[in-house]
Amino acid sequence: MGDPRNVAHAKKVSQEKHHKGKTSAKGGTPASEPGKKTQSAKEEQTAAEKSASPKTGEAAKTDQQPDAAQLEKSLAVLSKLKELEFHSRANIEKLAELSLTIEDELKQKSLVGSIGDVYSAQEAFHSKIAALIEAYQAECDRLKPAG
Repeated sequence: MGDPRNVAHAKKVSQEKHHKGKTSAKGGTPASEPGKKTQSAKEEQTAAEKSASPKTGEAAKTDQQPDAAQLEKSLAVLSKLKELEFHSRANIEKLAELSLTIEDELKQKSLVGSIGDVYSAQEAFHSKIAALIEAYQAECDRLKPAG
């Protein structure tokens, strides 16, 4: 009998050939040359995996870039919304002053209702813009990277 290592190696090689022969016959390649065909198929598969890996990494980078750009634009929108809210608060204060002036100093009772309507509308706008800012702030926080 031969060296047990040689026998084990021969058994392993024959099992691999047998296994490769079955897979190549199922895969559509001829089983007559299973070693050559499966090796080229393996090489193609590993080459495809290698080429797919950088693409996946590039895709991840491009996904991050739009997220960063989207975050930057979202923060600009949030800033403008906060500016609107600031002016809304200032408008409410001015309307309150004008209402007092019209009612108390000028005694123009007929216009008090009209300015009250404008004041109410501005207050409603202010409430809605404040709620929108809060929701938009949460969206911006969601877009921020975890690091």
